[in-house]
Amino acid sequence: MSDAVVSEVVIVPFEPRHTAAWTALNEAWISRLFVVEPKDRLVLDDPQGQILDRGGHILMAEIDGRPVGCCALIAMADDGYELAKMAVDETLRGHGIGKRLMTAAIALARELKAPRLYIETNSSLTNAIGLYAAHGFRHMEAQPTAYARCNVWMELTLQG
Repeated sequence: MSDAVVSEVVIVPFEPRHTAAWTALNEAWISRLFVVEPKDRLVLDDPQGQILDRGGHILMAEIDGRPVGCCALIAMADDGYELAKMAVDETLRGHGIGKRLMTAAIALARELKAPRLYIETNSSLTNAIGLYAAHGFRHMEAQPTAYARCNVWMELTLQG
């Protein structure tokens, strides 16, 4: 796919029609690199109940109406959001879709007046960590986590 076509990417809020793509995009990268864990299953199988109904948001990247990427803002107790489940179709990586999702997620969090965005990831995901750092995320000390694969924690302060 050419960069000209990728420039046609639009970021839209999650709708029920995105459910299968949401699951498939995330299962693809998680199962290729790690193991799909119980916490993954919860949010992948029930994005409406586990994210949206709890005050969170999901953004989808589309090209001509076809979902090609996604990310979630999962509401946290401190009114911040965990940026989670960011995925881009493997055949379209390197075209800036992840950057567009990140920019849209940060803009949405600012609009929602969130104090911070929080990320749990793995040190092997160097491209993702580089993307986060390029957008101002800073490393933080280890935090409690439901994920066995998590060994890197980052946050972006937005307010205060």
